[in-house]
Amino acid sequence: MPEVVSFTAPYEVALVPTDAQPLTDGSVRVRTWYSGISAGTELTAYRGSNPYLSRTWDVEKRLFVDGEPTFAYPVEGWGYSEVGEVVEVAPGVGSPAVGDVVHGIWGHRSEAVVPAVAVRDRRWTREDALSGTFARVGSIALNAVLAADVRLGDRVAVFGQGVIGLLATRLATLAGARVVAVDAVPRRLETARAMGAEETVRADVAGGAGATVRAWSGGGGVDAAIELSGSDRALHEAVRSVVVDGLVAASGFYQGGAEHLRLGEEFHHNRVRIVASQISGTPVALGARWGQPRLVRTFMDEVARGRVDTRALVTDVVDAADVASVFERLDRGDPEVLQAVLRFPAAPATA
Repeated sequence: MPEVVSFTAPYEVALVPTDAQPLTDGSVRVRTWYSGISAGTELTAYRGSNPYLSRTWDVEKRLFVDGEPTFAYPVEGWGYSEVGEVVEVAPGVGSPAVGDVVHGIWGHRSEAVVPAVAVRDRRWTREDALSGTFARVGSIALNAVLAADVRLGDRVAVFGQGVIGLLATRLATLAGARVVAVDAVPRRLETARAMGAEETVRADVAGGAGATVRAWSGGGGVDAAIELSGSDRALHEAVRSVVVDGLVAASGFYQGGAEHLRLGEEFHHNRVRIVASQISGTPVALGARWGQPRLVRTFMDEVARGRVDTRALVTDVVDAADVASVFERLDRGDPEVLQAVLRFPAAPATA
């Protein structure tokens, strides 16, 4: 019987049985091998802090308004970093074919029926199946780098060296920037060096990371900063780190208020621009040339060429049935966990 990860209440998550989805016209059935956990987003479901759980998202007005929550517990099928094998195709579907390994978005579930067109161009290798779980987080990182308008020779600070921050560090380096990485966890700063960071800064350094980053830049500030920790304190330090008229790409999923973001200080006096980077859209200045498919394709091409080492970021591969233990560790900030991946029974031992 198929199974799905279910957030049943705040701080309660489990793998539970679910009904099999019927195969529909133009669809394929994918049996999941691996599903990556995006800690920043998914902890908001685990903790109950996601705004969808307390307010209504009005799609037409594009506003959160009072009313019935958009989502209510149990919340099932969250997750957007899956890879698996096509095991059944609807009549008339030529691609992908049975036996193809594909990556995509169908949530933490043992199998799913998805439109064939959604995974037609997302075939992946059996030998490196785990890397297929990085397609979405990699596209988020690339979107942030594009939002920061990173160019050859720029000095760029990346605040937050979780998985997406580390990928942003690597991608900004590949774009030709000199990158300084900021985080509070020494192991992550070591990994940032391996990803190409020229310098690392402790987030808790005396005087603030922003001032230290400015000193590294020569005193004037970095050209751009990317904030990916989701902390308002880190966003404030990112603002402090950039040049006059500098750009900050706010790419974290910020929860609650922003008491540490003091807009009357450097933001005001240095005329800093803050832009939101969120995966539902690409930077306006890039026009129709960029969209989510190109983000994914570009990032995964870099992985396939060996220019981005995603496997080095995987610290934990655990059976999906043990999902509760993984979220407990993520919630308490276990510094040993970087990228956690759920393994479903269909995953071959050699993948």
